This record gives sequence, C-alpha cells and structure tokens, in this order.
Amino acid sequence: MVLVLVVGDLHIPHRIHDLPHKFKKLLAPGKISQVLCTGNVCDRETMEYLRSIVGGAEIQVVRGDYDELPGLPSSLTVTHSNNSLRIGLIHGHQSLPLGSLDALSAIARQMDVDFLVSGATHAVQAVEYDGRFFLNPGTATGAWTGAWNSSKPGFAVSSNEGVKAAGPHGDPIPSFALLDIQGTVVVTYVYQFIDGDVKVEKVEWRKPDGYGVDERVGAKTPITPGVGSVMPQSIPSPTPMSPQNAGW
Repeated sequence: MVLVLVVGDLHIPHRIHDLPHKFKKLLAPGKISQVLCTGNVCDRETMEYLRSIVGGAEIQVVRGDYDELPGLPSSLTVTHSNNSLRIGLIHGHQSLPLGSLDALSAIARQMDVDFLVSGATHAVQAVEYDGRFFLNPGTATGAWTGAWNSSKPGFAVSSNEGVKAAGPHGDPIPSFALLDIQGTVVVTYVYQFIDGDVKVEKVEWRKPDGYGVDERVGAKTPITPGVGSVMPQSIPSPTPMSPQNAGW
C-alpha cells in the first residue's frame, strides 16, 4: 500500500496564515509516502512543511499561477505499480474553462496519464470521466479565490446537514486528499474541514485497461469506522459524512 497526500492552493501567507490545526494533526510525519502538490504554495516555509510530512524527502510540486518559487515545472507525471499507473499533476489554470472536465480530459490525453490531479478552482472534485480519473483536492487552507463559484455544478460537498458547497461565509472549504494506491486500484479519501470538524468520504477507482470496469468504478462511500472498508491504518478516521448520490 502506498499513501499519497494530494494538496494544493494553500496561498500562505498572502491569503491565509496556515492549514487548519486538525489537518496538521492528521498529517504527522511518518505516515505519508509521497506528496503531490498542485501549486500556489507561495512561500519556502510552507514548502518545507510539506517536505517534513515525508521526512524531508523531495515532494512533487507544480507551479501555480501565484507561485514565485524558482524551478517549479508546469506539469509532472508520476508512475506507480511498475509504470502501470500514470498520474499527471498540473495546477489547473491551463484548463479553459477552468475546471472543465472536457478540457482536463484533453490535457490527460496529451500527457498520456490514467489519473489527472489538478487544482485552481479551490473546490473538491473526484470523478471518473472518459475512462480516466480526475481529482481536484481543493484548497488545503480554505483560501479565497476570485474564481470561486459556490453554485458551480459538480463541485458541491456533502455534510451532515446535507449538500454544502461553501463555508458559513461563502468561502471555499479547506480540503485535501489521500490516495491509497494498490496496483491499478486507487482509493481516494477526501478530507474536509466543515463546521470545526474533519470529515471524510472515499471514492474507489480501478484503471479499466486489463481489469475491466466494474460497478465500483467511481463509487463514493461515506466512511463509517468499523463498518465496510477500513481507513488506512496510519491515518485516524475522522467524522463520516452523509451519503450523496452524485460524484464529487
């Protein structure tokens, strides 16, 4: 099992001072194998914090539209499972319209990847589309953005109060994702900081090539500790979220 942290659009310190404390408690060093960051880290201190999560090892980071750190690429491809799973990483501002699955699908085809990670919208998205999987981890800090549209279809998030697409003041909800990679099966755990609590849901996706597409592809399931699927052992299980029929 490989645990990969997917995070981005932090905008520290320009728009917000830090991640939620409960996120940082979950992301203690020694639990995560790899970090994929969609960019807009914005300062060296935050970059070093992300490195500390994987014991000071190098992390995979692409340049966001507000990053000034030198040397960051615009895109990266990471391989897993003996090159049988290819994960692409971009910030997401390359997608026009922003967050469009058609545009992201074209980028995924161009990069020749099975799983594309992107950001820029500051809103969670985890969905299978056109035989590939697309993940947007949202913003880890809940930083504001001029592109934010809390009513945009497909970007709603669920809570115990029902569907919620924004925080109490209409701001983006802080979020990140963990990938549990086992061969060509990827289980995505989406963590969100809602009303003072960390809540989580999962999406399981299996690469179609060589395996076939079964009923679990793109299935989204609320986490219930002790029932059904088990969370990765090194990460505590936060509060389960209410079920929701649509994809993220």
